[in-house]
Amino acid sequence: MAPKIRNAAIITKIGSREAEADAVRVARLLNASKVKVYSILPLKIDGTASVAQEELKGVKIDLVFAIGGDGTTLRAFRTIPGNIPLFSINSGGHRGILSEANADAIDESVDAILAGKYFYDSRTRIHASVGKTVFPPALNDILVTRMSLTRTPLISIKLMGDEIKQRMDGIVISTPTGSTGHSFSIGGPVLHEGISCLILSPIASVNRMPQLVIPVEEITIQSTYESYLIVDGQETFRVEPDQPIRISHYADDATFLRLQKKGMRQLAKLGFSKLGF
Repeated sequence: MAPKIRNAAIITKIGSREAEADAVRVARLLNASKVKVYSILPLKIDGTASVAQEELKGVKIDLVFAIGGDGTTLRAFRTIPGNIPLFSINSGGHRGILSEANADAIDESVDAILAGKYFYDSRTRIHASVGKTVFPPALNDILVTRMSLTRTPLISIKLMGDEIKQRMDGIVISTPTGSTGHSFSIGGPVLHEGISCLILSPIASVNRMPQLVIPVEEITIQSTYESYLIVDGQETFRVEPDQPIRISHYADDATFLRLQKKGMRQLAKLGFSKLGF
């Protein structure tokens, strides 16, 4: 029997009235079943306790509802501590590749969760560090790209005891979950999300370096020029020339709460819904 949900938090797409309205629906359903509900600021809902992101570590939470698009889900996984399960509802999002349900299925989804008819789905996360600075974890990908548009850096990639040096605009390090994101847009493969591996996708490599699929091991990247380090396409950091960027497996996997088992679930969200899987 799945664990009973006693405390839940809700995070929404910032500035979306549609997502906020759906959050109110979820909160009412949970409150009616005596579930303690927290709304993560700037979201405020009557009958819930408002908490700031930095306060979440001190709050007992069994489940987080992320209501919005994929961007909201990615932000939520950087907001919530540890491996607290997350249920993603697509409300106003474009494709909702990461979502488990659309807004029109809120009532039946919440009923199924409260009845314990769900399971957990763990996903690999990665994170980067430069010296003593540790950056937020990424569920999808980490992008290292040049800052200058007029100079192509020489990028060193150290992995599995080898070193590759290539002139290129940058490189995407993607998890299987992120294989439908930036990596896919530059020709990368779509991987089953449960596989344990990473995809390295060079951007505009002068010598046409191939994309690589490797085990989840530490990677060190250095660029001869200033770079941007971008986490899940949402947070950008500046890295000085020749500073080693270490990318490794994050200690806590991301945990999705799911209602239905699906094979290559991303394919339907990408528009390939009748492939015989």
